[in-house]
Amino acid sequence: MKFTATSRDVQGSGASRRLRRAGQVPAIVYGGEAEPVVIALDHNEIYHNLRKEAFHASILSMELDGKTESVLLRAVQWHPYKQQVLHVDFQRVLASQAITTKVPLNFINGDTAPAVKLSGQVISHILTELEITCLPGSLPASITVDLGGLTANANLHLENIKLPLGVQYAGHEANPLLAAALPVGGGAAAEEAAE
Repeated sequence: MKFTATSRDVQGSGASRRLRRAGQVPAIVYGGEAEPVVIALDHNEIYHNLRKEAFHASILSMELDGKTESVLLRAVQWHPYKQQVLHVDFQRVLASQAITTKVPLNFINGDTAPAVKLSGQVISHILTELEITCLPGSLPASITVDLGGLTANANLHLENIKLPLGVQYAGHEANPLLAAALPVGGGAAAEEAAE
C-alpha cells in the first residue's frame, strides 16, 4: 500500500494545530539508519487508509519528497470523540532486519466446526492478533486459524496451528489460547446439563 507524505520543518503543539486546521496530520518516521523525520500527511487519505486492516499489518510504501521508503505503522493517536486522526508514528523497515509487530488472526470454518454443528456451542475468539517476528519480506497481512476441527468444550492453542514460513511467535505467553468452544448460556447451562 502506498501513501504520500511531505516533510515539515516546524514542530510543536501550535504548528500541529495549524496543520490539523489545514486538513493535514502531523506524523513522524523513525528507525533504520537515518535520523527521525517529522512529516505531514493528508488527513482524508490517512483516515481512509487507517480503516483498512491491511494498512495496519503490511509494509507500506511512503513517498516522501520524491523518494520512496518502506515503513511500518507503529502508532495512531485519535481524537477522543471526533472522527479525526491527531498523530501517526511510522518505523522505517530494512529488508535485512527482522521486525516485531502484531498481525491480525483470521478465523475460518467456525460455523462448520463439530462444536457448533453437533453440540450447539459457540466459539469464542480469545485472541484477535498475534505478536510475531520476521523479516519484512515474510510479513503476512494476517494469520489464518482454521476452526473446522474444533470439538465440544475444546480449546485451540498456538501449537495447534501452523505459522507461515519465516514467521516466529514473539509473545510472552508460551502457548497462548486462541479460541475455545463454550456451551451456550455459560456455566449455569453446563451445570443443568450435568444434573
